[in-house]
Amino acid sequence: PLQTMSTQLCVSSLGIRPSTQNTASYLPTSKKHSVPPRSRQLRTVSLTATKASVEQADMAEIMKARPGVTRVGWIGTGVMGSSMCGHLLATGFSATVFNRTMSKAQMLIDKGAVAAMTPKEVAENSDVVFTIVGFPADVRETILGEDGVLAGLKPGGIIVDMTTSDPSLAREIAALAEEKGCKAVDAPVSGGDIGARNGKLSIMCGGDAAVVAALGPLFAPMGQVTHLGGAGAGQSCKIANQVTIATTMVGLVEGMLYAHKAGLDVEQYLRAISGGAAGSKSLDLYSARILKGDMAPGFMVKVSAPSRRTSTPPAS
Repeated sequence: PLQTMSTQLCVSSLGIRPSTQNTASYLPTSKKHSVPPRSRQLRTVSLTATKASVEQADMAEIMKARPGVTRVGWIGTGVMGSSMCGHLLATGFSATVFNRTMSKAQMLIDKGAVAAMTPKEVAENSDVVFTIVGFPADVRETILGEDGVLAGLKPGGIIVDMTTSDPSLAREIAALAEEKGCKAVDAPVSGGDIGARNGKLSIMCGGDAAVVAALGPLFAPMGQVTHLGGAGAGQSCKIANQVTIATTMVGLVEGMLYAHKAGLDVEQYLRAISGGAAGSKSLDLYSARILKGDMAPGFMVKVSAPSRRTSTPPAS
């Protein structure tokens, strides 16, 4: 028979919390524990659990993120990330930020974010760490590298990768996070720089449903969440999204070019088709910008390209 054992856990004052079911919370639960990152105190928590429950790491109670309580880490402050993290600061969340070119994080620092020197340092001072970087190789280094997020994240922490990346890498990260007593969610987004600025992104999530629900208050300022299944499901959805949006955008530009060569007023042409079957998000978001000659990037083609290379789904 299994023997009950008493386990002493030394956790940060914003980390694991015992519950009546001998479970641990992934997110902090009260404002009284809101201690500045550099002056955190350690406390000892006594948990009584069966050996089986410890080995399986059953954690039934996961508390929702709360402004002023949940410490956010943010890695990647480029075209999308800067606006997304800015929404969290405006909502009342604190943030520790890192970017390879730290000058790009200055706007967030001016709003109260704390700068870190490495992804590991971000994780050491955070409960939930968001990443939105360039390529799958950058995701691997940022999260799994020697100075990466997982090296610094304490048990009970959550990784949220919002990069357009590889489903298999998302599953690998989730498995390694589980081994450390953490959770990982893949949550790529669609909507471009305009959606990021306006908090109107489509967020495609893969991972534990309870964890995604707990992250709701963090996702809400950024956009609308759809939970699609287990680890990697969000990235698979984003690949399908990229296939769809790429063909739509090419069609929009080709149609505008044909209308111009046919001698039509292109603006009038766009009004004529927008209410019919040719209407699309691409038309709504980009046609006016194209007409004005505004070619500022909303999403990099070189970032989208890896999605096409990994677009063949696994064999059933």
